[in-house]
Amino acid sequence: MAETEDRNGEKRAELEARRLYLLSTVRQYPDPVLRMQTHEVTQFDGALHELVQRMQSVMERANGAGLAAPQLGVLQRVFVHRGDEDNAPVAFVNPHIVESSDDRSTSEEGCLSLGAAEVLVEVERPVRVSIQAMTPDGQPVAFEAEGFEARVIQHEIDHLDGILIIDRAESDQRRAALAKLRPEPLLGALR
Repeated sequence: MAETEDRNGEKRAELEARRLYLLSTVRQYPDPVLRMQTHEVTQFDGALHELVQRMQSVMERANGAGLAAPQLGVLQRVFVHRGDEDNAPVAFVNPHIVESSDDRSTSEEGCLSLGAAEVLVEVERPVRVSIQAMTPDGQPVAFEAEGFEARVIQHEIDHLDGILIIDRAESDQRRAALAKLRPEPLLGALR
């Protein structure tokens, strides 16, 4: 029994080490690219497909629900997401919210770009959204989502507009999050 527990512990440690490595490839706050506006994609080519595959891989291996191109340092209007663990990842290119519900809910959100500090804040968002976008092949698509999936989509579109969850948090939560995100000053004797 102890041997099995040791193997399980080693497996968990290995998975956590991989997750942390993948987080190191995701741009972390306060990287300026996270605050930049993205550009509309105009070329639907092999490079776009490679970007989407890379984004899906990083998202899945880091246990994320979504990932936007700026989080990998790419200023293109692209994001990938999966509504829940049962859904296959989906990519949207040049997405825009065309309608959102008046019904809103508040829920705790995290972000891979704030993952090193493990910041979680309450964010209020519409419960349902409709978006228009393109597939990576350049085909137009309309998509409707509600609940958790709608929240993920709004979170990723925020990234495309240079908005982070801390920008949408109440002031007390924003202050607490920023305190976690600021690097600790190194204090020591000067010689």
